[in-house]
Amino acid sequence: MVDCRITAVRKTEYRDLMELYENPIEHACDVCVGDVWTTNGCERPDGFCESAWESIFPFVKVLSEGGGNFFDGWMKDEHSAMISCNDGFRPVSFYIEAIKGSEE
Repeated sequence: MVDCRITAVRKTEYRDLMELYENPIEHACDVCVGDVWTTNGCERPDGFCESAWESIFPFVKVLSEGGGNFFDGWMKDEHSAMISCNDGFRPVSFYIEAIKGSEE
């Protein structure tokens, strides 16, 4: 099993949707562009958003098991994926890559 690096590469905020549909909340998302986490195999890294993990876990699992090539050549690096969390107000795009040479 290999580890994966997860990098937050974009965070979008849809203020118009927030104003229309979201109840005011003080704290929604701590993720910042440039944040990086490393998995231990396919375990959720400490401090990684549980909701976002649910969105990306299937891809992390496949990559950590040595797989890839999602959707027949979607990514330039077949051992990577670009996945967004499912927050409709402030989605974060994560670049997930298998870390070569991290096999135990």
